[in-house]
Amino acid sequence: MNDERIIELFFERSEDAIKALDDKYGKVFFSLSFRILNDRFEAEECVADSYLGTWNAIPPARPDPLVAFVCKIVRNISLKRYERKVTAKRDSRYDVAMEELEDCLSSSMTVEEEIEERELTGLIEAFLDSLSRENRVIFLRRYWFSDSYADIAKQVGLTEKNVSVRLARLRKQLRNYLSEREALI
Repeated sequence: MNDERIIELFFERSEDAIKALDDKYGKVFFSLSFRILNDRFEAEECVADSYLGTWNAIPPARPDPLVAFVCKIVRNISLKRYERKVTAKRDSRYDVAMEELEDCLSSSMTVEEEIEERELTGLIEAFLDSLSRENRVIFLRRYWFSDSYADIAKQVGLTEKNVSVRLARLRKQLRNYLSEREALI
């Protein structure tokens, strides 16, 4: 079933919309949540919660593309659950991926910094737009989807070492890009 039809089912308030969404993208959603939480049960619950979030968001939203819209919901729910369960030890790939970015981004965020956060988001989006398609895929697979170096290497046809080196260079480029625009604190 195509995405447009699934969205129409949501607009019709048909429960078949959830089943169709799960049949088409359930594995993608579970994989994303599992990479953040490193817990099967928690990931399954987050995916189920994301279906409720999607149900509540469509209508009025008419997402395009649907998979990215729901992935964002899954990721946000998974991150909230992760924050609740996190302990001193590193227990998921998400910890490792985020630690790699710590040097590029400021660590504390207050309510007063909301405008700065939006500006930073815009700068990061502009940085990503400046990358080649392959480097953008590598960066997003690591820092949005929390893929391992091995998973990324297999997907883009490179060695793990090459992916590791590229990510190190991309982080350095991001740090320089943000520094040039006085976005680093």
